[in-house]
Amino acid sequence: MNFIIICLIIGSIAGVLSGLFGIGAGIIMIPGMIYLLGFNQHMAQGTSLAIMLPPISIFAVMQYYKTGNIDLRATFWIAIAFVLTSFFGANLALELSNTVLRKIFGIVMLVMALRMIITK
Repeated sequence: MNFIIICLIIGSIAGVLSGLFGIGAGIIMIPGMIYLLGFNQHMAQGTSLAIMLPPISIFAVMQYYKTGNIDLRATFWIAIAFVLTSFFGANLALELSNTVLRKIFGIVMLVMALRMIITK
């Protein structure tokens, strides 16, 4: 699949889930970049920080950038999709009951954790 399309998909999923659950987008973006773009952990973390740069992580991003662990193309495309879709996730979250939202959040976190633990 095309690099830009994959980046837009990762950013969209992260945006919707961030708006829906209020979770840090890195929980979604980092595994997405590792498994879908083939990034190593450092590149995924550095790129995730770059996406969320202003004003949260500028000093951490500078360190990752110095060591070559940021993919600026992925940063741009994932950030675009993230910004455009987080609004929809927030609206969806407001339509769900607290119980349903909590259960979906737990399932998402469990699936992501198991995926990170089980795979190489």
